[in-house]
Amino acid sequence: MTGWLGQAYPWIKSVHVIFVIFWMAGLFMLPRFLVYWMAAPTEAENRLWAERCGRLRRIILTPGLIVAWAAGLSLAFHLGFAGNGWLHAKLAIVVALSGYHGWAVAASKRFAASERPYSEKTLRLLNEVPSLVTIAVVILVIVKPF
Repeated sequence: MTGWLGQAYPWIKSVHVIFVIFWMAGLFMLPRFLVYWMAAPTEAENRLWAERCGRLRRIILTPGLIVAWAAGLSLAFHLGFAGNGWLHAKLAIVVALSGYHGWAVAASKRFAASERPYSEKTLRLLNEVPSLVTIAVVILVIVKPF
């Protein structure tokens, strides 16, 4: 394999895919947790949901985001950016997904503070964002339409 990663390329690509799966699993779970958390009527239940979401952020979401980005950028520099429009589109989508990640984390912290700034319907709709992103990214990476 040519490029600056050399023979490490398949290993870095494997790490990237593994941590993208972790990150996406967390992004599927956190908004769903918020939907369930809406019905937590007692302070004790509120604390339990805050703890669950905190663990999800610390153990799955944040490490997934960091390693997926680090490995992904390594792969992007290995491939080169010139003439890879699909890669530019993928990066734009992943930047937007990182913003969604930030929103979800901030929302969980607001819930932990006993705020409920979103309706259940809004949370259910926003829970679909990772699915749409997954579809778009997989098509871009596999089909490379441009």
